[in-house]
Amino acid sequence: KQVYHLYQFIEPLLADAFAHGDDPVLVDHGAGKSYLGFILYDLYFKARPAGRIYGIETRPELVDTSRALADRLGFARMHFLNLTVDASIASPELPTPVDIVTALHACDTATDDAIRFALARRAGAIVLVPCCQAEIAAELRRLKNESFAKTALSELWRHPIHTREFGSQVTNALRCLQLEASGYQVTVTELVGWEHSMKNELIIARHTGQVRRDAQERLETLLHQLNLDTLRQRFAPLPWRATKEK
Repeated sequence: KQVYHLYQFIEPLLADAFAHGDDPVLVDHGAGKSYLGFILYDLYFKARPAGRIYGIETRPELVDTSRALADRLGFARMHFLNLTVDASIASPELPTPVDIVTALHACDTATDDAIRFALARRAGAIVLVPCCQAEIAAELRRLKNESFAKTALSELWRHPIHTREFGSQVTNALRCLQLEASGYQVTVTELVGWEHSMKNELIIARHTGQVRRDAQERLETLLHQLNLDTLRQRFAPLPWRATKEK
């Protein structure tokens, strides 16, 4: 249900990519078993003479399984690469720019990896469903005593359950600011109802070339006020072409 519902959000992005390019490319980062890629190909790419889907996955057995399934189905324009994030950014097997980058339930920092890849490959659109964000919660927990001495805001994550939930909320807010500071227009919405998944936040970013004027300043201020300066590099913006402020 989640994957089919996600398709409804991705379809307009695909239509735009096909309207402006002869051979659009979608990259599914952290593809896993590639459920999303296969459904996108079956519902949209199969009926068209062009367009490619790349699934990037670090587990070789899943890459082999996906390749075999694509061969069996005759999905000739699906490609699966056994690559790390850093390797995928530099890989000559992937084009630059790409049209769309997706990451469905990319766990913990895998969503940040997908963003880093998308910025490096100059993606026109990014579709993210983050999951299990633990990095910031761990950092908030590690620096909790120090933060108590610095700011009353630390009451927001004093209790362990609040640390986890607040960490997740902060992570996605920082990602949105990072994307806005990189020239993307960002929309955040609900993917499916809570009865289907507790991890149902959907972030859609379209590159417009217009940098939100205060996004980087707010990003850095937020990190500093929450005593998270150690993560500044993780959320560093990367405007990938000439941009203008709005």
